[in-house]
Amino acid sequence: MPISFANIPANIKVPLYWVEVDPSMAGLPTINLRALLTGVMVGGTAEPDIAVPIGSQAQADAQFGEGSELSRMFRAFFANNFANEVWGLPLAEPTGAAAASADITITNAPTEAGTIHLYVSGDYVPVNVLTTDTPTSIAAAIADAVNGNTTLPVMATAAAATVTLTSTFKSVNANEINVSLNYYGSTGGQQTPVGLGITLPATGFLTGGTGTPSFTTAITNLGDEPFEYVAMPYTDSNSLFEWDQEYGFTDQGRWGWQRELFGHVISAKRGTYSALLVFGDTLNSGVESIMGFEVASPSPSFEWASAYTAKTQRAFINDPARPLQALSLNQIKAAPIHQRFDFVELNSLASNGIAIQKIGSDGQPMIAREQTTYQMNLYGQPDDAYELMTTLATLAKLLRNQKHAITSKFPRHKLANDGTKFGPGQAIVTPGIIKAELINQYQQDMYDGLVEDLVNFKRNLQVERDPNDPNRVNVLYPPDLINQLRIFAVLAQFRLQYDRGIDTQIIGNSTGPYNAASGAA
Repeated sequence: MPISFANIPANIKVPLYWVEVDPSMAGLPTINLRALLTGVMVGGTAEPDIAVPIGSQAQADAQFGEGSELSRMFRAFFANNFANEVWGLPLAEPTGAAAASADITITNAPTEAGTIHLYVSGDYVPVNVLTTDTPTSIAAAIADAVNGNTTLPVMATAAAATVTLTSTFKSVNANEINVSLNYYGSTGGQQTPVGLGITLPATGFLTGGTGTPSFTTAITNLGDEPFEYVAMPYTDSNSLFEWDQEYGFTDQGRWGWQRELFGHVISAKRGTYSALLVFGDTLNSGVESIMGFEVASPSPSFEWASAYTAKTQRAFINDPARPLQALSLNQIKAAPIHQRFDFVELNSLASNGIAIQKIGSDGQPMIAREQTTYQMNLYGQPDDAYELMTTLATLAKLLRNQKHAITSKFPRHKLANDGTKFGPGQAIVTPGIIKAELINQYQQDMYDGLVEDLVNFKRNLQVERDPNDPNRVNVLYPPDLINQLRIFAVLAQFRLQYDRGIDTQIIGNSTGPYNAASGAA
């Protein structure tokens, strides 16, 4: 039979017209590149360690508890990405964990009426005060204002002239909750009321939070569900190792040959320049990207991580090969100008495995370089193969395109050597046919802006029948991934006046076009 049918029997006797539909030449590769946010839940209806889809902030609050770490992560996510699918992976509070806390003390009543411009975890909590108020009444008003905003990750109690803030969730990340005044300063119309005495935590943060959640069960429960972008807000060695093993290149990893799920793990870390530099030197993962940010930023690391993930997903779904630089992290508050990393510090951090951010003209942080923590090969030698998230994002797109083409067009084919004479329409494939298909797919990928240099790709592409297994084809696939415009360097070799030499005279006297190569008209 010259044409290979998959379903219509060869010995059918019943007339007349029978049709078999074959989609193998029509379909285009489609995949839903989900984001996954993981963090501690408090209350809520979700079951710990089980991922659930979330479509709105109201759903996140109901599932994970309003003001919880994970609920706050969704607030940051939706501020940066409203269009793409996102799930939540709730974690129970670690056994024996402690909440973080801090005190705000009122020492003097104001001599002029005004507003206390309080910020908790980067959120604005205004409190109006009068000259008739006492320290005790002001403390009570602050507690009422804090508790009136149920989205905050803290609860407040007032005793005499002291307000105690306690984190809603228990973990080491509760120490990321910042307490500050007058973020926008006097130029932004914010200053402490005259005469008011107010004392904030010495460090500017809640302290005393302990406990790191276990990810073992949560990761196991993910199974082989595809999640391309994971916001993982814990940067201790154990947590990073567990997620690197899940998403890495081992046999059992999502980038390994058995699973072929791919994906990225995204986080953020607060620290001084020196602390982040030392931290970066300890890391080496091609699937993890950790954004470093300044100590003085009012926004917590778990919200930085979520915003970074949201913008990564939104951009890479559109085009995985475009750089993420200049994408704003909305509603994330930057450190004050005098406390931001400078050029040298940012450059050094990026050179040591830390993703970096800069501040845009609108005052919002924006991604400057989506660095992964990968820095060395297996022998500990400097290597930049997986240095940027765009590399693996582009490669994942190519491999998915290729897998779709092969599995759609050759799902139940026979395998023959090149040169075999067989009838047209038969479900037979040869190494040459496969090679032609791979070249055709590469041309399409090049048209889509994912790869370049078709000539050298064809020269280096190898497709061969396995000498020890007649049913197997081996392929050496050598794509040249397209690069990104990241540096634009200019040598401004100026002159005050060009010499009035012979060339200038020729140009000035010529009536014809000037030949730049010969210097003649």
